[in-house]
This record gives sequence, C-alpha cells and structure tokens, in this order.
Amino acid sequence: MKRSGTASILTLGFALLALTPALGAQWHATVGAQSRDKGRQALAFLPNEIWIHAGDSISWTFNADDIHTVTFLTDGQVRPPFPVGCPGFSASGATFDGTTCVSTPPTVTGGTFSVLFPTPGNYKLVCLVHEDMTGTIHVLDSSMALPHGQSFYDREAAEQARDLLAAANHDGQDTEETHDTAFGHHHDSSANAVAVGIGKVVANAGGHQTVSIMRFVEPELVIHAGGAVEWTNHDPITPHTITFGTEPANPIPPSGNVTVDADGALHATITSTSDSAHSGFIISAPQERIGLPQAPLGPTRFRITFTAPGVYPYICALHDNLGMKGRIVVLP
Repeated sequence: MKRSGTASILTLGFALLALTPALGAQWHATVGAQSRDKGRQALAFLPNEIWIHAGDSISWTFNADDIHTVTFLTDGQVRPPFPVGCPGFSASGATFDGTTCVSTPPTVTGGTFSVLFPTPGNYKLVCLVHEDMTGTIHVLDSSMALPHGQSFYDREAAEQARDLLAAANHDGQDTEETHDTAFGHHHDSSANAVAVGIGKVVANAGGHQTVSIMRFVEPELVIHAGGAVEWTNHDPITPHTITFGTEPANPIPPSGNVTVDADGALHATITSTSDSAHSGFIISAPQERIGLPQAPLGPTRFRITFTAPGVYPYICALHDNLGMKGRIVVLP
C-alpha cells in the first residue's frame, strides 16, 4: 500500500508538471536616454527591434526624466491620448497576444515594466506620448532559432542611445553653436525670436526614434519696452509651452489673455512682471501623410508684447523639470 501510494503521488506530480508551461526567457531593454543636464532627450525604445520566443518576457527600464509609455495596441485600434491609456493601464507582468491593449502609465527614470508574449507574431511597440517613438517585437515559435542574444541587444541599445544623443550635440555642450552644427541653423529672421526646442526623427526597420533638445535656443533676450518676442517650435514631434507667471493646471489650452493674430500666431500682452501668460501647446508645422486627411495647422508661433521694464522669467510647463527655462529682460 505504501509503495502504491508513493507511485500515485509521483504520477500526479509528473502530470502537474506536464500541464505547467515552462518559464520562458527574460529579456531586457530600455526606454529613453538623456544627457547629464537632461537637455537632450532620446525619445526611443532601445533597442527598438527584438526577436524572442513565444513564452518569453521583455522587461523595459525607463532611463529618462521625460515621460514615456510602453504600449501595445491591438490591430486597427485608434491611438488614444497618453493620459487615457488603453483606456486604463496595465500592471507589470501583463500578457500581450495581440487581442487586448497593454500599456504603462506615463513613466520616468527608474520605472520598470514587463510583458509576457505567449503567441508568435510581429507586434508594434509605441509610446503614447511621442508619436514617432515606435519599435517592433518579433515573437517566434520556440522551434525557430533566434538571431541575437541579450549581449547583442545591450550593445545595440547603448549604440543607439549614443548615436541619438550625439546627433543632438557633437561636443556635449548645450549651446547655440552645437545646435547649429547638429541640426542646421535655427536663427529666425527677427532679432527678437526664440527657437523652442529642436528635434530630429530617425527611422530604421524597427520603427522611428527621435532626438529632442529640450531647451529654448537663445533663452535670454534683451528688448525695449513696447517690443515683442516671438517663439517658434522647431521640434517635429514634441510640443512645448511658453509660460510666464502662474503655471496652469492644464497646460494644453492657452490662457484667457491670449488672442490670435491675422497670420494665425498666438499673441499676449504683458504689462507687469506679476502678470501671467501661457501659450498652450505650441507645435511645429504638422506632417502630411499620403492617403490621409490634411492635418490642421495648429498654433506654431507665440508672441508677447512687453509694455513695462523688468525681468520676466519663463518656462516650458511640460519640460521645466528638464531645465527648459528662459527670461526676457525689458529695458525702458
């Protein structure tokens, strides 16, 4: 009886093991990269193309103080705004097989998120914050050989991050000179003009990666009372704001004292250093894509007329945590 009972227990144990799926490999990748002063941001999945086996997981570590998401939408799903998520957000350890959306909330440096891929297929990876930040995960049947190992992806991630940040700046200094070297000259025709960020989109077989300079180029200007300053966004992806005084709870719309000029530029007048004015989202001229409806122009410029002498500090309400700040000195 004892031997029979032991054999029964062993048989049951082997049966349970047969029903339990084998744990797959755990792969590692990163989200975003930044310069030491946070002024240069690589808006990228690093690397942005990975081959794994069905049953494997990938864990992403966030390495930037600009917010990003790790999101897998279903085929044909309309891209939702980043505060909405799938709608809703997923816990780390989520499973994605192409049938149900999986997404992190907006996340910054130190965050991690893991996804299990049980089903073979080719899956697109997106960031809901940045539309030209995408990648591809190729999930192969376990019988197929993988082209690369983890050490390859570690090297590729480091190389892609280095190349993107180097594209923004060749000598490690966030100055007007290096901005010109990296992206071409960004001096506007008006003397009282500020470039609001600079960006560059890079494409490869895995998707799109973007590098952005989160700075006001020539952030300090000196003008005379009665003069105006104009800000223009030069980043093809990232919106920015020009915010004087009180920072609004909702950064998207402009403040109530902003009007629209005949050429479509937004315009405010500040009469005191205690005044507030907020541009809302200022974007670059939108991309046009063949076969899709024409994109609306949107606000690409913001002007402020300063009527009183003083020192007027301002920020980008979206990226002041990265050091995107400036000031206007108004002389009599």
